[in-house]
Amino acid sequence: MIGQAGGDCDEPAVRLVAEETWPRGISHEASMRISDVLGSLRLEFPAVSHSKLRFLEEQGLVEPVRTPAGYRQYSPADVERLRFVLIEQRDRYLPLKVIKEKLAALDAGEGDGDPVPAPRLATSDGETAGPPSAHSSVASLADDAGVDVELVQALVDSGALRPDALGRFGGWSREIAILAAGLGEYGIEPRHLRSMRSAADRQVSLVEQVVAPLRGIQASSARARASTTAAEVGEMCANLHTAWVRQGLSDLTT
Repeated sequence: MIGQAGGDCDEPAVRLVAEETWPRGISHEASMRISDVLGSLRLEFPAVSHSKLRFLEEQGLVEPVRTPAGYRQYSPADVERLRFVLIEQRDRYLPLKVIKEKLAALDAGEGDGDPVPAPRLATSDGETAGPPSAHSSVASLADDAGVDVELVQALVDSGALRPDALGRFGGWSREIAILAAGLGEYGIEPRHLRSMRSAADRQVSLVEQVVAPLRGIQASSARARASTTAAEVGEMCANLHTAWVRQGLSDLTT
């Protein structure tokens, strides 16, 4: 891919493409400023920032062209590639290395040929999957999850659910309540979930130790790297836990 800019910083930079990359059929003319890109993405990814885009550029996931004055300019195709990257991070927790490999396969004409992902609302951090809204009370959470108020209160009493200082429950609370209700059908009560919650807390603490050095750096690019690293390490921890559980279940049936 070869980038070539126009005569001055106000003119659109034009990218000459030897072989059109994915997504095909979308303009590769670099005519959008970084502010335009952020405006296009923030409905779906409210926390996307200048530093996040620069970080993804550093990782080779998008290649904006530069004007003679050094300004980045993006094409509509670049925006869709960025949307693809952010969705893969948010919904599948894929490491950037894997996402980059998927983009390379799409560029080569491989893959299932899925259309550009449709926009959808995201959570407040713009990357992690999960319900976007919080609940202000035990009753509202129980109503939304379709479970008994007594169950939600028992989850709170056991520490499996933890409201914030204002008594609100985060977006993941609904899924926790639904899963707890399902386990209840097998005789697993909220009090039995204490050890599982403690194990999850220890995993979060481990991830926090990994990203702590990055969080201590003031540069915005370091904060973006910390967010990405936390998502990737957290997902690997969750997958490792799942593998251990599956191994244990396999041992039970052999």
